[in-house]
Amino acid sequence: MNNTDSKQSFIKETYELDDLLAIMAQLRNPDGGCPWDLKQDFKSISSYTIEEAYEVVDAIDRGDKDDLCDELGDLLFQVVYYAQMASEEESFEFQHVIQAICEKLVRRHPHVFGDDDLKSDLEIKGMWERIKLQEKSLKGDKISGASSSILDDVPVGLPALSRAVKLQNKAAKVGFDWPDASFVFDKIEEELNEVKEAFDEAQKDKTDAGLSTKSQEKLTEEIGDLLFVITNLARHLKIEPEHAARSANNKFCSRFFYIEKELQARGVSFDDASLEEMDALWDEAKLHE
Repeated sequence: MNNTDSKQSFIKETYELDDLLAIMAQLRNPDGGCPWDLKQDFKSISSYTIEEAYEVVDAIDRGDKDDLCDELGDLLFQVVYYAQMASEEESFEFQHVIQAICEKLVRRHPHVFGDDDLKSDLEIKGMWERIKLQEKSLKGDKISGASSSILDDVPVGLPALSRAVKLQNKAAKVGFDWPDASFVFDKIEEELNEVKEAFDEAQKDKTDAGLSTKSQEKLTEEIGDLLFVITNLARHLKIEPEHAARSANNKFCSRFFYIEKELQARGVSFDDASLEEMDALWDEAKLHE
């Protein structure tokens, strides 16, 4: 079979998982593969994985099922990409990925695949946590000097707000948590005051070059504390902070688009528009909502 015939063999009306694996292998094939794909490694594509996951969530938020189907394909491709690179270095194969997740799902659902007679959601949740702890213990035995913190299995690479919620949930399970949301409001006020104090201190040292490095670091620390406790409030109120932040971003975009459209209709550029004029248009956008 010549090279043209080989390429034509990838063109089909209907594809299956094996076809995706074959396409990925060809993209990474030094003989006729894609130069860009051949240059990539685990670290270089990790940012794309996060991006694709966000695009899946965005499609869900917009209720666009066609787009969701497309984005899920992009996310699946990331899994196949990692498996192909692992296969090349003989670390593991795609089949090992399937094996691992199937074993984990069966192991963590004894109420479905086993004999355990679990009746309530609470019992199931408790069983899930016990099994995860057992898995963690077994994994720790394989790692010399492994930490035994209950926070160990919260991935560092998660989006910051999502990781904050997971860390807080872990701590809450051992009793390190406020009784209810009313206590969190007081903490937010405390943290906000600390941001204000840091800001006031920063202004005293401010020069023509801007804030000092020390002041920037202090403000960064205090704003981080404020964001963390606001995330804790969202957790207590059963609100997903990442979703809330995305909604706020979308709302901002919608209102700002209105400002752009109205200024353009009036023949006014941003350079010529006053803040008061733009604020008035912002209020109009809110009324239209």
